[in-house]
Amino acid sequence: MNEINWSDFSKIEMRVGTITSASIFKEAKKPAYKLEIDFGEYGRRKTSAQITKRYQTDEIVGKQVVAVLNFPPKQIANMMSECLVLGAIGEDNDVILINPDTKIKNGLKIG
Repeated sequence: MNEINWSDFSKIEMRVGTITSASIFKEAKKPAYKLEIDFGEYGRRKTSAQITKRYQTDEIVGKQVVAVLNFPPKQIANMMSECLVLGAIGEDNDVILINPDTKIKNGLKIG
């Protein structure tokens, strides 16, 4: 494991947002969903997430998640991903989303 210092960690903009829409990402190489997430004052951002093993689109709309906002945009199939949703990677790449246990304000920083 590579060590980082506090300065490195403090550069990462991890924020809480609420998933406002989720749909099957048909064009993705691996099974994934297209998500739109509301980060409050940081706006709405689009991304894709390989979370199809554990979640259905209708059950994640309204769910709060943690995402990194300050990566550069990344082209994924035919969409530009604007953030990276965080999750724990279990067996067989089963991703479990990281989320607050209480509803909180969108855009709050994780630190």
